[in-house]
Amino acid sequence: MRIRPRQELLDIWRAVARASFQDGKWTRGGRDRPNSISDAEQLLCIMFPATDPKLASFRLERPDETAEDVLEALAEFGDSIAIPQLLIRIMTEYMERYTGDGGTPIFSGDGYFDSYESGMAPGPEQRELDVVDAFSMSITLTLAALGFTRVFRSVIRREDLRQEVDRLEKLASTRLSAAMVGLLRSFSVNVFDVNSSEGRIMCRRANQRSLPDRQVVADLQLALRGIKSGLRDLTIGSGQTADIDSPSRLFECGWSWGIVKDAVPINTVEEVGRQSPGVAVDSPLLYFTVIALDGIEDLFSPRTRLLGLLNDEQRRLADALQIRWDLTQEYWSAIASLGVGTDRWPLEDLPWRTSDGQESDYFSLLVTSMTVQDLVRRRASDAELGRVVRVLSELANRGRINRRPLVDDPAIDLHSPGVKLRLRGSEMVGDHLIGWLVSNFAPLLLKRTILLAGFVRDTDLRGDLLDLADNVWDHLLLRRLGSGPGHGLWDQPAEAFEQLSVRHDLHSWYFTERVIECLVVAANFVSRPPLPNARLTEFAENLLNEAEHLFDLELLSGSGDAGPSMSDALKKARANLRRAREVLHDRPGSATALVGEVLRELDGLAVARQNVAGGA
Repeated sequence: MRIRPRQELLDIWRAVARASFQDGKWTRGGRDRPNSISDAEQLLCIMFPATDPKLASFRLERPDETAEDVLEALAEFGDSIAIPQLLIRIMTEYMERYTGDGGTPIFSGDGYFDSYESGMAPGPEQRELDVVDAFSMSITLTLAALGFTRVFRSVIRREDLRQEVDRLEKLASTRLSAAMVGLLRSFSVNVFDVNSSEGRIMCRRANQRSLPDRQVVADLQLALRGIKSGLRDLTIGSGQTADIDSPSRLFECGWSWGIVKDAVPINTVEEVGRQSPGVAVDSPLLYFTVIALDGIEDLFSPRTRLLGLLNDEQRRLADALQIRWDLTQEYWSAIASLGVGTDRWPLEDLPWRTSDGQESDYFSLLVTSMTVQDLVRRRASDAELGRVVRVLSELANRGRINRRPLVDDPAIDLHSPGVKLRLRGSEMVGDHLIGWLVSNFAPLLLKRTILLAGFVRDTDLRGDLLDLADNVWDHLLLRRLGSGPGHGLWDQPAEAFEQLSVRHDLHSWYFTERVIECLVVAANFVSRPPLPNARLTEFAENLLNEAEHLFDLELLSGSGDAGPSMSDALKKARANLRRAREVLHDRPGSATALVGEVLRELDGLAVARQNVAGGA
């Protein structure tokens, strides 16, 4: 893999520090005006790598252990002592800024809401609507903040600083609880008749073998039987439904764009403030489902458990979300791979068409994201994972990342301006429907490609995935801003697609934060041991057997009683053979190199002995 995650992350940190810290003050905003999501994304550009458990060299909460190159990258923030104090203050300011009257955390989309109909901008009340993206980002940020303070507290000596940490922890814990409640009230189960428009789309998508409709419905009912059972057991939050068991009904589950209409408040002892009524249509949207799943996953990560970041009530809420996480992953994986063993999965029938009739390669990528997670969870075979590899590669081609775009190529719209989602139900607080624009096709493709590469066991498949990851990364590098206050950040799609005339002077925290996520995933991938190759292991073992036999022959010949030079050579050979045996199955290439050195040494001893014998 050509991506150098550590170097790239440090370069981005330099750019983030330049763009965010001007005249001694934290500067919010960029291309989008400040809002609860954009400001969280800006902070996560620093906090995401700094709190990842596998990136110990990026940690900032222990001043005595901060790496020198990290200090150089964040020099704008101060020295190793000033940096964590500044981050504590900035995160506290964020929590306070987005806390409303009565201590109610604010999760509005604000400037991220877009017009769906031309010329119809979102109204003031619509801008204040809660959105799933804000809930998910807040979970990630608050857990990062709580983990950061949990470690930083152990090195604090000043009482005033301890009080600042206490203040941040209280605010972050409250916001975390409120975000979890918001996601519980945004979960959606959309049940529909098999003969409805949604039912016909679902059956047509699932029918990859030209079967009778009755057989397709029966296959769907069978594949979703266990998920139905799990959904029936939901007791808190939205998503309960009574008619899901009818044989003439199908369903979808996931997250809507915001709190669903008629969602009841959650009974909790946590101080989460006012639970506002929902307006979102009770129907899942793929983008917000994937966003929600990413945030919820942080709740049951090893770091969250080991540091004890959740209290008892938060663990109860997290358990309810994890049930939804499991059911949703399993649902979309089952829908995407229906008819295992057939020539084509529904996922491979590009592009994906949603139940409301929209279709896009971006939707295919979103479904692929959930399918990958579930296949990995249930340890799917490389044959199944290979299907997903081919889909990811085809999406890169169709998204014109691996292919030259045509003039007026509609595929460019995936990147700029992006895919516009309609937020049904938003018209209840305005006189028109509003939208949500997503343009993260390339980062999402890169992230899922690297994640999948970390789990495949076939070296050829892994090689294909890493080649694809390198190509997507080369594409993203083209889109880096080359000038302006945000140079070194993202996104300038016109650099990758000459057909685009729109150029941006300012950076996008939305896009940059998602590139950061990709690099953290890449760093975690690099930190894993290499994938052993069965053929290479067999070759290395054969070499090792030969070397060990030759070594024993050398000892039998009396070389062990020779002079100090030969004795040292044999000791070194013995050590290399022992090391090669230890690493044989995990690192056969290294074992081969060690054995090769021993064989050269033993051959040299044999030649020397022959020369002596010949001279005699």
